[in-house]
Amino acid sequence: MSELRIDPYTGTAVHVVEARQDRPNLPSTRCPFCVGGLEAPEPYDVFWFPNRWPAMGGERCEVVLYTSQHDATFWSLGVDGIRKVIDLWADRTTALGARDDVEFVLVFENRGPEVGATIAHPHGQIYAYDHVPDRPSRRLATSWRPEPDAGDRAVATVVGWTAYVPWAPVFPVELQIAPTEQVPDLPTLGDAGRDEMAHLLVDVFERLDRLYERPLPYMMWLNQRPTTGTGYDDAWFNIELVSPWRAPGVPRFIAAAEVASNEYFNPVDPADLASRLRALARATGAPA
Repeated sequence: MSELRIDPYTGTAVHVVEARQDRPNLPSTRCPFCVGGLEAPEPYDVFWFPNRWPAMGGERCEVVLYTSQHDATFWSLGVDGIRKVIDLWADRTTALGARDDVEFVLVFENRGPEVGATIAHPHGQIYAYDHVPDRPSRRLATSWRPEPDAGDRAVATVVGWTAYVPWAPVFPVELQIAPTEQVPDLPTLGDAGRDEMAHLLVDVFERLDRLYERPLPYMMWLNQRPTTGTGYDDAWFNIELVSPWRAPGVPRFIAAAEVASNEYFNPVDPADLASRLRALARATGAPA
């Protein structure tokens, strides 16, 4: 179903998945993720199932439904709802990572048609690779760590967690979310850490939807240690969240020079973005 090819000059990995060309762009009838739909026939809080149109063979691709509420946002699930999603992410990471043919589990979400999401119902995906992809491999090789003091790029904190705009963001909106103490992956994170993570995600995702006073299209992914069973104990679990919008409804397109050179030109000052997000703290006491 999928063939991995490596460009002999750049080393770029490309999965050729011809079968995905036939997948539907939009559901033709009712939402397949709502209760009673094609993929969710029974009531649920959170739910996962194998992707009907996998990017890789061998049952390596899954869909995670965050809630049965079609019009919900991630942050509107609240701490309890997001905690259920976190627990399911951790459970699926453990289950997939236990396979002998899996070396890396990637949890991610595309939200909004602007970044290619075809179904509005709140959901994410999981890919289980039989190798460690290039980008996470390079981050692991350089021992990625959260910045101890992001200064004027800091956005929000809760006990044990921090969110900030990175020093050199590729996207106009880009955030790093990480625990302040080293944890290699989501399954290792204990109950208290997962609760704190849920609190910060509610806060950050609400601010992002208020940034332009409309739902923000975004891509989110979780960086975890490989599931090879040995090594990588010094990996630092973190979440990256990016959006192509540089203004309300105005996308920033990656230009030919940037694709060709792998050097990028961001029109948004990271410190200015962080300042605007800090200003969106709720008066009810959300951490600034």
